Amino acid sequence: MRLYDLRVTVERIEGRSVCGLEVGDYFEVTESNRVRIPAGKHFCLYALSSVLPLLPAKQRRLPDGDWLERDAFVSCPDPDERVVMRIERIGERELVTEELT
Repeated sequence: MRLYDLRVTVERIEGRSVCGLEVGDYFEVTESNRVRIPAGKHFCLYALSSVLPLLPAKQRRLPDGDWLERDAFVSCPDPDERVVMRIERIGERELVTEELT
């Protein structure tokens, strides 16, 4: 099975950043299920929760006409912050299905 590694990056903040995120902050999902945040950084739990449902689909190759193949932006649910994040594919890897749960 082939899956993409992903990076979720704060693209812009259209309001005020109460949670402490800054443009350029990011986390990565690699090897199917490993979340990596750079040392000394954090990622807001609520911003993270807004992007989580889309990650499994973005990890897979999608049909050309699929909206999620073209759309890469997600917004944090806090209306005062309006943190906009970009999901990008940063690599592709082969995984052995039998080694996964």
